[in-house]
Amino acid sequence: MMLARRQFLRLTTAAATLTLTSHIARAQAYPTRPVRIIVGFGSGSAFDILARLIGQCLSDRLGQPFIIENRGGAGGNLGTETVARAPADGYTLLLCGSPDAINATLYNKLSFNFIRDIAPVAGIARGPNVLVVHPSFPARTVSEFIAHAKANPGKIDFGSAGVGSVSHMAGELFKAMASVNLVHVPYRGLAPAITDLIGGQVQAIFATMPPSIELVKTGKLRALAVTSTVRSEALPDLPTIGEVLPGYEAIFVAALGAPRNTPAEIVERLNREINAVLADPRVTARLADLGNEPMPMTPAGFGKFIADETEKWGKVIRAANIKAQ
Repeated sequence: MMLARRQFLRLTTAAATLTLTSHIARAQAYPTRPVRIIVGFGSGSAFDILARLIGQCLSDRLGQPFIIENRGGAGGNLGTETVARAPADGYTLLLCGSPDAINATLYNKLSFNFIRDIAPVAGIARGPNVLVVHPSFPARTVSEFIAHAKANPGKIDFGSAGVGSVSHMAGELFKAMASVNLVHVPYRGLAPAITDLIGGQVQAIFATMPPSIELVKTGKLRALAVTSTVRSEALPDLPTIGEVLPGYEAIFVAALGAPRNTPAEIVERLNREINAVLADPRVTARLADLGNEPMPMTPAGFGKFIADETEKWGKVIRAANIKAQ
């Protein structure tokens, strides 16, 4: 009897050791084939720009292609749904972040629950939006913008990348806190909105930094302020909206997610590799050029962050009675 029990314990220990060894080996071998990063927005969007940057870095480090696949539509939900339904093997990943926190409240009938169905992997970047206007716009400061808006209620159009986009929500928060009446004009992505701003069809955009910062630097657009609580290193002379409207903050966040039940060892491997990429001075410099900064986080840390963002934007959406189109 004692011998049988000892044999059982040895076999159990051996099985556990074999399982652990197998998991470690799988993480060390990963990836053995190309990996897809799904982006729920079109080419040239902030998410697309950051996905291509991080994808190339991961390809260089891990020796397999990280292929960017744009699945634009429904405010990023088509891309998220694709990953939520994908095999949980680490070979289909999601460039996720702020839009997912917004969509959780904006859309009543989704076939997935982002917090439940997408496993947090790592933070990538965070940065402010920037309030930009046409160079001919009469206001040169946030205070002047507010005064002009109050003197012309319902006559200032602000464009966005679409209903529920980060650029839209930043504008709605501004409207509420400044008590101004701006008219929202949604586009199918930020690029056409910026084109119309340059052409004078709309007067303002609360634009994400990556697609707009060069236009500010070259004078094609005038920047009034950033939407973060601290000034941006990329545009250090630009004030924050919060300096005029205390408590205002609307940041853009990009991160990486995977289907739920993706093996923990693969998630941890990706997290380590991404954090190593973000520590590279060349990557930090490139993010700074785009008006963003690295956002290294543990999977659990990013999970908590996105839950907090979901709660924040849910309050704004309900207060403004915003509905998805």
